[in-house]
Amino acid sequence: MREGRNLDGQVAGTGGAGCDDACLLARIVAGDRRAFEQLYRAYFPRLGRFLGRMVRSVPLVEEVINDTMLVVWQKAASYDGSCKVSTWIFAIAYRKALKGLRGSDEPVESDTDLYQAGPELEPDHLLEGRQLRQVLERALAQLPLAQRVVMVLTYDHEMGYAEIADVVGCPVNTVKTRMFHARHKLKELLASQKEDYS
Repeated sequence: MREGRNLDGQVAGTGGAGCDDACLLARIVAGDRRAFEQLYRAYFPRLGRFLGRMVRSVPLVEEVINDTMLVVWQKAASYDGSCKVSTWIFAIAYRKALKGLRGSDEPVESDTDLYQAGPELEPDHLLEGRQLRQVLERALAQLPLAQRVVMVLTYDHEMGYAEIADVVGCPVNTVKTRMFHARHKLKELLASQKEDYS
């Protein structure tokens, strides 16, 4: 059964009788490897989508996810409940990705399809969907990293500004400013790409 989340952030299909992320983390603190595996499986696609747009290198994405989840395993007891578990995990991933970017030579284009979850598309919609995704990915890739991260966390992960501010470690007003500029720039980029295809 594929794991998903309900509106309260609970992991569905974990066999933990509605055990949410905080419950899984508490079990991880107690050394429960099954709880860690469940949390890892739940977060791998989410972190993959986020990081794939940040670092654009599949091997680096996988390395950052593994490094992030290793921190979760080793430092689960340090989670203080001041934010959602997802915010805590994404903040770890964000910092690990920034460190990975500083250490890498050159970003490689990502295969974002590796991290797309969901049912298979019908053949007649597949090409159209892929072309649209490629146009959007190209436009997003041209945004400055700080703006791209805000867009991805907002639209792909449905985080609010306060949660994003916790993830990236900046004031909420800075997140709002980045979003404003990102939307404006993205609109310009998409308009210019549309003209290129006309």
